[in-house]
Amino acid sequence: MTRPLRRRFRGDHDPVTFDFAPMVDIVLLLLIFFFLTSTLGARQNALPLDLPRASSSVQETPDLPVVSVNRAGQVFLNGKSTTLGALGAQLRPLAEQSGGVVGLRADERGSYGTVVGVMDEIKKAGGTRLALGTQPAQDGGAAP
Repeated sequence: MTRPLRRRFRGDHDPVTFDFAPMVDIVLLLLIFFFLTSTLGARQNALPLDLPRASSSVQETPDLPVVSVNRAGQVFLNGKSTTLGALGAQLRPLAEQSGGVVGLRADERGSYGTVVGVMDEIKKAGGTRLALGTQPAQDGGAAP
């Protein structure tokens, strides 16, 4: 038995539907990806510092607390402005989480006295090791 062929007319078909769920999933995944990639590099280079050059520079670890001192002597903890007096209390829990390792980035033309004061506060807050921020040397040797 063969079925007779039936001719379809314009009004004889089901309405077309569009499923938004896969498109929403892809958009959310892209959004999460861009959020993660944009915040990873933002914390390290948030302040415009002229770091000293060194031939033995290595990549900075993103999970360390970073204390920065700009040319004017202003102190920043993870990119947020703070004072030298308040630095110890703010840094103490972060230093415990990182095992006592604290990053220090200071402008090479900044105040040496402020940097020494910051190092003292880091030590008081439980920082046992410093990771000093530098730039790679241009010619492969140490800068004068």
